[in-house]
Amino acid sequence: MRTRKIFLLATALGAASIACAAGKPSPIDVPAIHHPDQETPDWWFRAGAAAANQNMASATRKSRAKNVIVFLGDGMSITTITAARIYDGQQKGGSGEENRLSFEYFPATALSRTYETDFQTADSAGTMTAIMSGVKTRAGVIGVDQVAERGDCASGRGNETVSALELAAVAGQATGVVTTTRITHATPAATYGHIADRDWETDMEIPEKQRGPDCVDLARQLVEFPFGRGIDVALGGGRTEFMPADQRDPEYPGLPGKRLDGRDLIAAWSRRGGAAYVWNETQLKAIDPARTTHLLGLFEPEHMKYETERAKDPAGEPSLSEMTRTALAILRKNPKGFFLMVEGGRIDHGHHAGNAYRALTETIEFAHAVQAAVDMTSAADTLILVTADHSHTLTFAGYPARGNPILGKVRGSSGEGAPSGKLAGDATGRPYATLSYANGPGYAGASDRQPEGPKHYPHKPTAYSPAKDGRPALADVDTEAPDYEQESTMPLSSETHSGEDVAVCALSLVGEGIR
Repeated sequence: MRTRKIFLLATALGAASIACAAGKPSPIDVPAIHHPDQETPDWWFRAGAAAANQNMASATRKSRAKNVIVFLGDGMSITTITAARIYDGQQKGGSGEENRLSFEYFPATALSRTYETDFQTADSAGTMTAIMSGVKTRAGVIGVDQVAERGDCASGRGNETVSALELAAVAGQATGVVTTTRITHATPAATYGHIADRDWETDMEIPEKQRGPDCVDLARQLVEFPFGRGIDVALGGGRTEFMPADQRDPEYPGLPGKRLDGRDLIAAWSRRGGAAYVWNETQLKAIDPARTTHLLGLFEPEHMKYETERAKDPAGEPSLSEMTRTALAILRKNPKGFFLMVEGGRIDHGHHAGNAYRALTETIEFAHAVQAAVDMTSAADTLILVTADHSHTLTFAGYPARGNPILGKVRGSSGEGAPSGKLAGDATGRPYATLSYANGPGYAGASDRQPEGPKHYPHKPTAYSPAKDGRPALADVDTEAPDYEQESTMPLSSETHSGEDVAVCALSLVGEGIR
């Protein structure tokens, strides 16, 4: 099945999202869904390919890009882009609204629908599989179509999709994956992996009844990537996924490896000619791109640190921009071109923790990484796509005056009248912040709060009870503090994704760069 499919990258960016007609709903029942032509994997692909071909026929230029870079802001909703743009501008001393992030200068923009075959609001596994292959699929699976059942390894065999990275490798191009999450996490894994459950990142996570020679975990799939000359560059977190249980982490000696099969995947990577392995910033900076053909960098046992906490890492940890520059320095040596995926993965984690500060600062660093790629490539031969896999419930509310701190409380008006310098109040007179979440840990009835801030995802379990006095009294609360959890309407230990469209921005063969 996989060898019969043809990849068109435009297919993956929403062209295959065709609306479904619903039957008459009852007040309590979910409406029956009519699936056009049964929405088979081939149908998704062919519908998208037809739309892409139609768009290509009307294009004014017929040149093709040699290089493709896909930037994926995990959970980077349109509200996130707006708020990050303002926050970035205010950090630079401006009012913020007039600012632009690097990719907002790109000449081509669109919207992408994110629903999966079984969920209205998507997860990263199914959506990144669609982005990489042009085939919509169910939530929770990596690199397999909707025929496969999550958690059933055998059902994935024969139902694998073909990813853009795989096709690039088969064509002799260089390939790379860069992320701030574990390199085996859902988004990066969907570029190279095929498995029926996104959680099977290492062999110890595969249930015993599913284990077998044909059920290979994602860490092994990365190192044993069978196409071309293998993945050329892989940079991110998740070090212990590649280490056997009898090894200790080099940075945190108390942590053992997670592999039960005894495989040392880091050693396996390093045995190939021209290969290098690094686990801290100093080692990464010492890499000579001219002499390095394959680079594996694993900078944390789990996800990498948030950008705002990177400087606190005693061993030193590179930024997303630094990893992007190193990857490009190696990949662009290939005369046939390259395919690179770069994920700003912790945007999503900041949102899940109900912490807009970290989500926005991660988005700003993501934009810096995009700028680094623009600076190191040319629009004459490189297509750069910036998009997201799903949205989040971050909301931007009230009528704050121009230049009001985006993380602050609303000073302006609660109506459409003239702004004032006073704090705006809700209907009961209590002040409120510009940014909040529809759900999450910042509910007024939360107890056992996290004073140290949302350092990790998932969020620490929190006890909740109904809010007795309504909304929190924010008059004396510093809503701009890095560890502040934005107010949420509905209590949840972890804020959720949301289902609205996400942005797609493209810079390619149109003769225009960014200002």
